[in-house]
Formats: sequence, structure tokens, C-alpha cells
Amino acid sequence: MKKEENKLEKITALAKRRGFVFPGSEIYGGFAGTYDWGPLGTELRRNVVNEWTRAMENHDNMAFLDSSIFTAAKVWEASGHVSDFSDPMVTCNNCHTKFRADHLLDTIGVAADEKMTEPQINILFDEHRAKLHCSVCRKKDFSKVFAKNLMATSTLGKFSEEDQEVYLRAETAQGIFINYKNVLNSGFYSIPFGIAQVGKAFRNEISPRQFLFRKREFEQMEMQYFVSPKEAFVAYEEWKNERMAYYDRLGIKKEKLRWKQHENLVFYAKDAWDIQYEYSFGWNELEGVHYRGDYDLNQHQKFSGVDMTYYDEKTKERYIPHVIETSTGVDRTILMILSDAYKEDEMNGEKRVFLRFKTNIAPIKAAVFPLLKNKSELVKKARDIYKMVKKDIPQIMWDDNGNIGKRYRRQDEIGTPHCITIDFDTIQDDSVTLRARDTGKQKRIKIKEIISHISA
Repeated sequence: MKKEENKLEKITALAKRRGFVFPGSEIYGGFAGTYDWGPLGTELRRNVVNEWTRAMENHDNMAFLDSSIFTAAKVWEASGHVSDFSDPMVTCNNCHTKFRADHLLDTIGVAADEKMTEPQINILFDEHRAKLHCSVCRKKDFSKVFAKNLMATSTLGKFSEEDQEVYLRAETAQGIFINYKNVLNSGFYSIPFGIAQVGKAFRNEISPRQFLFRKREFEQMEMQYFVSPKEAFVAYEEWKNERMAYYDRLGIKKEKLRWKQHENLVFYAKDAWDIQYEYSFGWNELEGVHYRGDYDLNQHQKFSGVDMTYYDEKTKERYIPHVIETSTGVDRTILMILSDAYKEDEMNGEKRVFLRFKTNIAPIKAAVFPLLKNKSELVKKARDIYKMVKKDIPQIMWDDNGNIGKRYRRQDEIGTPHCITIDFDTIQDDSVTLRARDTGKQKRIKIKEIISHISA
């Protein structure tokens, strides 16, 4: 386990060093639970979102939405987030540091079910209280467990006396539910159909941790599929199969993925499974595929007074559609991709670190090198080739810093699948050296063949 924890530290260090992810507000000492995407992280994030979007676009009856981050407070009252969306918190009575009770229990190997009520987790915590200590001051003196609501809040209003507290969305799903009828009434969709959305969500996490896995500001890729109650279970199984198969598009090893069924369903759910990935800190949720029934639309119908029913012309029935949800995080997906791609080996007698990204995910598809940066004829030829390739494949990089060996190592470390070197033979015969990241093997190809080789 120590080796795996060390792997997460290595990935975190590489991500900062090479411009994938920077700690939030770092020059001011950092701001826990927040991260900034660097240049390569921005490209990787774009590729991840594009792959998910293309997977959703494969469905004929799929709408896309971009809903507001700010919504009326009643949205979250209807959804149950105001009253029931909380984590169990304890406070160290000595130094007043706050902790999640289940995370403290986890340090001594005691698992707390996420569906436990406040009294239940208090009983469990009391059973093991003598073994628990504060990681800051090392004292063994904690408060009782209490529920901490995870909704992040803000204020809106021109003057302070007019300010009203509002909630930043805790999930993108509610923006879909409150717009379900608007999309339906646009006249382009009918049951069954889905609404997909990529967007930011916010949670007042007590103890954000494990790099990108648990953040206070994160991005979700969610899809809500509206279907007849009679066809819901069949559609649910189809979506489960499709979502697991999707991860092959990202190049993820199958043995690192598994299904886990929820043992204690929330009262409204018909069934719920998570796709888990084996991160360096253990198996944990990557994506939820849940059959939510008609709870959400029923709640918004009740709180808003808007009719959420659908009249099915085929069956001549009126019903509130049931909902199948697929929900995954951009951040967790990228952490998975980095974890899966991270490799250490030896090449030509030297240790190297490289990221074995699948080509469609790699933030940089190829790097173009002039063999020598002080030879104007090589630089000019290399620049011409760089501009030619960039027209078809924008995600390429110019690199003339250091010797060829250092450039290869640098490109390996950021996961660039191909390096293209322009030398004196290029000027004579229009051929270049193409090097493969994973094997280090090199071959000569014609300039006109570059696009087909690095697009494969």
C-alpha cells in the first residue's frame, strides 16, 4: 500500500512540474480542495469532455444543456439537498480542527456506511473513540458527531440589505430536471430521450483529499435519461453495459474497473450501481449509473406546481417518466487516466517516467524537433512541417530545448505519442525520423505521411 500511496505523490508532483494541474491559490499558501488546470491539463480535460460528449452524441434522441450555476433556493429544497445533504463531522476539542467522522474511522480500518443516520454513526464513533486521535495535535478528545450540510452558499443582491443567500449547485442533475419540460416542449424530443450536461458543481467538503478525487469545486458529466416506467429496467441494463464499455475509449485497463452495487438504497431509488476504479488509495467510485425512478420530477412538480407528466401517443397513457442517471466527474476521470497511464521503466540504460496515454486522450499528439536549434536551415524546415501538421492536428508542440535525448524524456513524461525530428537528410529527401513513445523505436517516413502516422 505504501508503494501505491507513493505513486499518487509522484503523479501529483509530475502534474505540477509539467503543467497539468496546479494547487489552487498556491502563491498565497494554497486553498484546500481547489486546483487550477495548467496548459497540458486544459488540453487533457478538453479531450476527456470531448470523448464523453461524442459517446452521448451516438444516441439519436439526446439533448444537451448548459444550465445556470445559480438557481432558486426552492430547487434544492425540492431535491432534498437542503435537509438531507450532509456529512458526519467531529471537532477536536483541543485544537478545534474539524474532521469527517467516517474518514477518522477509516484510519483504524473501521468502515462507516454512507447511509448511516447521525445517531447510528455516533454509536459507531463512540465504540472506537479511544483508538482515534487528532492528526494535528495528536490528542484523543473529540466532540460528538454532527451533520454538516455540504451545500456551498453565496449571496446575490445589489445592496447588502437586499442580499439573499443562495446555493451554488451541488450537482448538475437538478438543472436538467427543472428544464426537462422546456426541452420536451421544444418539439424536437419525445420519450425516451436523454439530456446531457457538463458543468461545475460545488460542495462544502469537510476534508478534501486524494488530489483530484475529492474537491470543493469540480466538474460533472451527467446524463438523465427519461423513459416510460414499463421500459425503464431494460433501458437501465443497456446504459450499464454502455457506460462500462465506454472506458475502452479512454484506454483504461479492464482489470482496473469493476461494478459495485449500493447495499443501502436511498428511499426513492429503484437500483444503483457504481463503476469503481482501483486508484492508488484503493477501489473507489468513478461513475454512478442509477435508476432514480420518478422521484425527482415528482418533487419538482410538487414544489413548483408545474405538470411534469407526459402523454405517450403510442400507448395512450399519461405518466411521469422514470429517470436513469449516468454521472461521472471530469476530475476523477483525469485522475484515473493519469494513474492508469503512469509508468516507470528503463530505456537505453536510463530510468524514465512516461505517461502511456491513448492517442485520442493525449494532450499533445506529437512534438516537432529541429535536430539542432542553431542551424537556420533545419529550424526553417522544422517550422514549415510544424505549421503544416498543426493545420490538421492542433494539439502538437514545438520543442527545441536541450539535446534530443532530453527532449525525448520530456515528451515521454507528458505522454506525447510521437516525436518528429527534422535533420539534414530531411532537406535532401523530405523524410523525417518518427519516434514512438512506448517503445522508443524510430523509423524514417516521408513528410507527406506524417499526418496518417500520428493520427492512427
